[in-house]
Amino acid sequence: MYQLLLMFVGLLFTAGVAASESAGATLDLTANWVGYAAIMVFVAAYMLVILEERIHLRKSKPVLLAAAIIWILIALAYNSHQLTHAAEEAIRHNFLEYAELFFFLLVAMTYINAMIERGVFDALRHWLVERGFSYRALFWITGFLAFFISPVADNLTTALIMCAVIMAVGEGKPEFIALGCINIVVGANAGGAFSPFGDITTLMVWQKGILQFGTFFKLFVPAVVNFLVPAAIMHFALPAGSPPPRHMEGDRVLKRGGLVIVGLFLATIVTAVSFHNFLHLPPVYGMMAGLALVKFYSYYLGRLEHQEIESMDVPPGSHERPSFDIFDHIAQAEWDTLFFFYGVIMAVGGLGFIGYLSLASGYIYGELGATVANTLVGVMSAIVDNIPVMFAVLTMNPDMSELQWLLVTLTAGVGGSLLSIGSAAGVALMGQARGYYTFFGHLKWTPAIALGYAASIYVHFLVNG
Repeated sequence: MYQLLLMFVGLLFTAGVAASESAGATLDLTANWVGYAAIMVFVAAYMLVILEERIHLRKSKPVLLAAAIIWILIALAYNSHQLTHAAEEAIRHNFLEYAELFFFLLVAMTYINAMIERGVFDALRHWLVERGFSYRALFWITGFLAFFISPVADNLTTALIMCAVIMAVGEGKPEFIALGCINIVVGANAGGAFSPFGDITTLMVWQKGILQFGTFFKLFVPAVVNFLVPAAIMHFALPAGSPPPRHMEGDRVLKRGGLVIVGLFLATIVTAVSFHNFLHLPPVYGMMAGLALVKFYSYYLGRLEHQEIESMDVPPGSHERPSFDIFDHIAQAEWDTLFFFYGVIMAVGGLGFIGYLSLASGYIYGELGATVANTLVGVMSAIVDNIPVMFAVLTMNPDMSELQWLLVTLTAGVGGSLLSIGSAAGVALMGQARGYYTFFGHLKWTPAIALGYAASIYVHFLVNG
């Protein structure tokens, strides 16, 4: 029983700090008061995250504080042993991991905000409504779009786009928005599981050279099952009827540059993929290059507007700023989500540096076996983000067959759908659809999602075994 408890604690609190060996001598603090205190701090912070909608405390605040306390405890322990540089190198490694994620998300959010302001999703809403689609048809359309776009655009970006559509189409129907967001999260995570570019975890496995590019597509059928099972169950809880027509001419017209920004966003995705695939550079550098493109286009739109104002003889000073300013859309990014990721990565990274990874690695794969361990990895990724969990598995580097590596890739990718906080897509949508898509609203449908999770594992062995 004690070993099983250690296994769960190890998986729950391991993260991407395998660099501890490079930091010189390290301390095993798993049985020290520092380790126990760090675990209690992290658990307390995550309880506050879960209770966000009840206590109205933004989720980033407790994890930011938890990350600071955990690394203070680690620093005190290492300084008392005159190992002043080990903790410093480890925390810098974690911060670099976060910086790449931060700028990737910031660019994606900026593009989404720009497309919303230009009326792209309002136009899509009208296109869907005018064709008389019912709420149930819209549920399936957005779900399938999330599933098939996420292998290219990554599951987070896809979820943000589809959520904007759901919010626009489902105005006045909170139950539809909630179910639509859950369906999008499940679909985007499932779609991202069979492509190296669909999820950060699949990208990590591919970068490590464990699986070849084409091998990931063996997970297509299990991923489809993972999406279809909960979607079919939720279908019966959807409201009947169709969205009411709205004859608002202003909403029908795309603002200048809307489609160009969509094109720039697609070009940014291609650039990010190409940076990784051909130049062997982190995808975030391609995303930042794409941010430069939309910045230049923002300047161009501003110049056009300025010329129009001058031609209309508008008094000087009446239009000091252009209506489209890219920095406004950067400022409108979901900062609570971005800081939440910082807190999670740094806090979990600190717990990994304490020593829980080495404590758990031998038992979970040696005693439980690869199938049970990889299934539990998916469950753990629903509690702690799948990125640190997958990094922990890659650091352990257990001796597994291709079938088992595909399994852990699948479970880490789709297991995060079990809870709203288990994936980047879920966390982002809690911010974007605040008040509609919540932790407890998602938890209500966790049994249906878990059924799809189990079915996808069974189908994986059936198809690929």
